[in-house]
Amino acid sequence: MTATALTQQAAPAVARSGPRNSWAAVLALAAFEARRLLLRLPVLLAFALHVTWIVWRTLQPRDDYPVLQDADRATQGGPLLVGLAVLLCANRAVLRSTRRDTERHFAVLTLGVWRRTAAHALSVVPLALLTAVAVTAQFTWEALKSGAVGRGSVAELLTGPLAVLLFGAVGVLLARLVTSAVAAPLLVVVFLLLFVGGAFPSSGQETGAVWLDPVVTTAGAHPYPSDLLGRPAGWHALYLAGLALTAALLAVLVSGGRRSRAVQAAFAGALTLAVLGGVVQTGGVPARTVEARVRASVAPEKEQRCVRRGQVRYCAFSEWLPRVAGWARVADRVQALAGGPARGRDLLVRQRVDVRGGLLDDAALAPSTRPGQVTVGTSWGGNRVPEFSTAVAGVLVAGDEKAASVVCDGRMVTVMWLSLAWQSDPESALRGVRLDDSLTGSAIVVSRTEPLLMTAGQTKVVRALFDRPFYGVAARVKAHWAELTTPGVTTVRAAELLGVRASVGADRCAR
Repeated sequence: MTATALTQQAAPAVARSGPRNSWAAVLALAAFEARRLLLRLPVLLAFALHVTWIVWRTLQPRDDYPVLQDADRATQGGPLLVGLAVLLCANRAVLRSTRRDTERHFAVLTLGVWRRTAAHALSVVPLALLTAVAVTAQFTWEALKSGAVGRGSVAELLTGPLAVLLFGAVGVLLARLVTSAVAAPLLVVVFLLLFVGGAFPSSGQETGAVWLDPVVTTAGAHPYPSDLLGRPAGWHALYLAGLALTAALLAVLVSGGRRSRAVQAAFAGALTLAVLGGVVQTGGVPARTVEARVRASVAPEKEQRCVRRGQVRYCAFSEWLPRVAGWARVADRVQALAGGPARGRDLLVRQRVDVRGGLLDDAALAPSTRPGQVTVGTSWGGNRVPEFSTAVAGVLVAGDEKAASVVCDGRMVTVMWLSLAWQSDPESALRGVRLDDSLTGSAIVVSRTEPLLMTAGQTKVVRALFDRPFYGVAARVKAHWAELTTPGVTTVRAAELLGVRASVGADRCAR
């Protein structure tokens, strides 16, 4: 049989199986390039740093009481570093044939340039999936903590992996547009400079063009109920997915895939998704969310559920009800040390927020004038515990939060002893609740409402009480409760009643 006949017999088989074999080759090349990407040093370092950061952050004591609608956003920072590494390495992988002068050898293969570009774009997908595993592990770790409250968002969790996918697609596209090996490193440097320099206002705004950034944290000083966030997380995820597909398909088009109607149609669809998500997400906070924020700030009792524990009624947003047990332990310990009618007084602990100015507003709450009402915030653990116990003690001594906020006499000694003496390390708690973290001199005592003030003399007396036998001081507090809580009692007199000798100055508080 002649060579011509052999060629004629083989041609139909090649024609029938060519497209199928081409796409099988694309997938095989994508798997090969994905393995190479994963083993690249920048990618390995980025993943190592990401995992290290996750472990370090979730093991911090202050993170024992996570709020899950904040924990999902906390998963978005680490993938940015991974995404930049993937951008750099994906770009170098596409340029490998140019850098090594092997591009002309690929011309003899049936796998065209645009199909090889598609393989490089697909090679980023496994790294995005690996990032998704890390993000899921981080969020699950937080959700399984006994102090966790709230609920997370799947769309927020998708942001990190989609950002990696987007950066990888941009790296592939950049290689097809600019063959210079320095283009990708320069792009990474520009991104870092813009990010570090604050050009991306993702932590300073919550509406408008800020949502065009890959990651938008809008992390305020306090957690808020999930229905008050007003974050278009679903539209943002659609926007990132559309951008990633648009960049990848544009890379295929400029590589010669423009002759494929399927690629053209897919590009048009991806661009439509990106534009749709981008436009809708920048529309601002929905009107219903603004109304809900006003209701929660002005009339929280209409949005909250209440439960009673002993002599205290606790009212909180439904997502925070699991925290009632922790609040009750603190309030019961403080009230057990009080004397006179305060020991049997009914209290109302109400959770309060003020989000009328947006998620980033950190203004202090106005102190309540309702007798027996104590404000508790949405954060817990660490210094928030003595902050809350001080609020309870202030109301027991002064009657209400407004009166407690202007205490400047010897009653401050009683307030701080009730707040801190029962804790495992009273001096550390005292340091944590003071604004300057000091143990000497005058200081501002942090509060969710108006702060309290301690003079240098009151600080001396309180620390001296910590050194005395606990039950002896407790007995004196109950025995002299009426005088210790009388407005105008001096710090000198309070020290005498509690059996402390200390040189104290006049009760002068500079506000």
